[in-house]
Amino acid sequence: MNIIRNFLAVVSTAVSFLAATPAIGQTSSSPIKLNTVVIDPGHGGKDAGCISPSGKTMEKTVVLDISTLLAEKIRSGCPDVNVVMTRTDDKFVELQGRADIANKAKANLFISIHVNSVDGKKTGPNGYSVHILGQYTSKKKDLYAGNLDVVRRENSVIMLEDDYTTKYEGFDPSDPESYIFMNLMQNSFLEQSFKFARFVDEEMKGGAFKASRGISQDPFYVLWRTAMPAVLVECGFMSNPSDREALISSAGKERIASDLFQAFVRYKKDFDGGASAAPAVPAKPAEVQPKAEQPVEAKPQAAPATASEEPSGIVYGIQVLASSKVMSPSDRFFKGYEPGRYQVGKLYKYVICRSEDLSQVRKSFSTVRSSYPDCFIVKVENGEITRVR
Repeated sequence: MNIIRNFLAVVSTAVSFLAATPAIGQTSSSPIKLNTVVIDPGHGGKDAGCISPSGKTMEKTVVLDISTLLAEKIRSGCPDVNVVMTRTDDKFVELQGRADIANKAKANLFISIHVNSVDGKKTGPNGYSVHILGQYTSKKKDLYAGNLDVVRRENSVIMLEDDYTTKYEGFDPSDPESYIFMNLMQNSFLEQSFKFARFVDEEMKGGAFKASRGISQDPFYVLWRTAMPAVLVECGFMSNPSDREALISSAGKERIASDLFQAFVRYKKDFDGGASAAPAVPAKPAEVQPKAEQPVEAKPQAAPATASEEPSGIVYGIQVLASSKVMSPSDRFFKGYEPGRYQVGKLYKYVICRSEDLSQVRKSFSTVRSSYPDCFIVKVENGEITRVR
């Protein structure tokens, strides 16, 4: 019952935040722009995070260095963006406190920076990975199977907090059942989170680390409690000698921060709709290691809507959800509206109030937005979905 009350409190917080925040793509006299980003260096203070085999290098120090470099690059290259850090020195910040900082700042993006590791004498696992909120995406595996160790480790920070059993109302980071309620809450920011995660994955390829471990959806508590697009980046493995060298060296940290900044610039340009001048983007620093050859990946193409009644030609509508799950048109989430479903890569976008008449869709927008505060108008043409400003 405590977890249920906690879940309902999260829903209430998110709805209140969204109601007070303009929707991305909303038509207005001034375009919506990315004006605040929160950078979250993981761990800190009494929580060292991963520690190198020699005991000399701690995750909390490495991620603070990378986060500080990233913050400096954004402030310099994007002076119109307010950069907020959850910590700027070696202090312990509660997991919920990190989310609270981001929500209070009404940030447009939350970036949590961490370092991975494996226990024991294993040194093989290597590379960076990017995580967004959600159920583990691999089929034939349960929610917790994908990144069991990393999810447990990052969420177990809760246990270092005073009176955590009361504060987190029964949430147990080692118990898979505690994560069920995360999946009951639809992530309204999944599409934008995935977009930034994709930019990060693309920019970090061939950089400080030899391998990309890809993008995955995982139930990280700090991502769950942030009411905005949010991504957690695991910057290599402290337990891997090659990765550790990149994490320890100044050149390696600089390259990681530079790649993250490049991803941020791409995301900001997309978020702003190209309305603002391009930020000043410095050239990437020299490579830390030789580039590993990467296969050319085909860009995901949008699939046509599955609804049989889809009108031909250009169609307008209101996007209310992007999810990795296939949902029934009769699902209560759609509140009686008949959604069209469009697949783009691994995501399904759900669009209601579809019509060839844009003015008719605009008339419906105010009513729809009262139920879906983060919805926006889109144009669908040959299966491609674009926002209507």
